[in-house]
Amino acid sequence: MSQTTPEQLAERLRARFDGRIANADVSHAQATIEVAPAHLVEVCTALRDEAEFRFEQLTDLCGVDFLGFGEGEWATSETATSQGFGRGVQGDNVQGRFGWDNRPRHPQFLRRFASVVHLISYIHNIRLRVRCFAPEDALPVLPTLTGVWPSANWYEREAFDLYGIVYEGHPDLRRILTDYGFVGHPFRKDFPLIGNVEVRYDPEAKRVVYEPVTSVTPRVTVARVVREDSRWPTSREEATDDWKDN
Repeated sequence: MSQTTPEQLAERLRARFDGRIANADVSHAQATIEVAPAHLVEVCTALRDEAEFRFEQLTDLCGVDFLGFGEGEWATSETATSQGFGRGVQGDNVQGRFGWDNRPRHPQFLRRFASVVHLISYIHNIRLRVRCFAPEDALPVLPTLTGVWPSANWYEREAFDLYGIVYEGHPDLRRILTDYGFVGHPFRKDFPLIGNVEVRYDPEAKRVVYEPVTSVTPRVTVARVVREDSRWPTSREEATDDWKDN
């Protein structure tokens, strides 16, 4: 078994897929590459088959919602925010501080939804993260990887269920965690905490029915403010004195 460092892997990836990957870097001792949807299947097939990579196993695939990325969600010093932690109660049609159009602009994450794949190569004893952003935010569509790694099947169903990412070419793209009548995608950051519908058994209809949420009252929670008090400077001074004594 050979040993390849993440930095060496990143260099090999840049050289091999020049023009096909948008970014290749190393963070937390793991290499990450960004691939455009048009090249995703081609690049992943090469990562699986070519001898210098040989990523035989897809260990995980998940969706990511970058709504509000880079924006602080609550204040933790001096004063509490008047808006509180409001992400979960903002709907698509509500103009809130987590509106996608008014989001902070990050130079790397220009799109909202991404699919992230974690791969492992047993031959080279190394892992790789592959990130692919959906080109459209309203209807995120990406190519399926089930033809490259069959283990992507249920993972992609999960990302479709929780984030609404559509994997084109998937053999059986259905919800896998929520109910068939579930409305919305619960891991999206603008999904209301109380949900869109609730279910109950109707004794007259003798079946389960879906209705607008009435049993839960939406509320915005404001984080507790952490302030300095006299115990903290004393504790720091005592710790400094102990360090000097030692």
